[in-house]
Amino acid sequence: MKRLLITLVLTTGLTTTWAAGSDLVMAAYQAQEGAPFDAIEGKTLWGRAGQEGRQCADCHGQDPKAVGKHATTGKRIEPMAPSVNPERLADPKKVEKWFKRNCEGTWGRECSAQEKGHLLAWLSQQ
Repeated sequence: MKRLLITLVLTTGLTTTWAAGSDLVMAAYQAQEGAPFDAIEGKTLWGRAGQEGRQCADCHGQDPKAVGKHATTGKRIEPMAPSVNPERLADPKKVEKWFKRNCEGTWGRECSAQEKGHLLAWLSQQ
């Protein structure tokens, strides 16, 4: 029972951390765009081919709950889904840093705030 309680407290705390950080990021993107975010569109973007046929799933995998592997370096990439990796989307600065880097590498440009919001809406449901 004690172990269950400790697990519950830790899980709830991590989820709250993710939710607070994610809410800040989503609110910032929402303020820029004004339009609502669509998780279905986020899933579509995840699999959309960009520059040289690259897509998010090439490195992060089709299932954001699973460990990914960088297509070029082979480096392990921790799961993107907050349900299995609550700290993944908790830091707004890191989220923005990785969106900038990965959007440029995948699609040859920065993602719009709308695209980022769609992707986060989908990832938050995973």
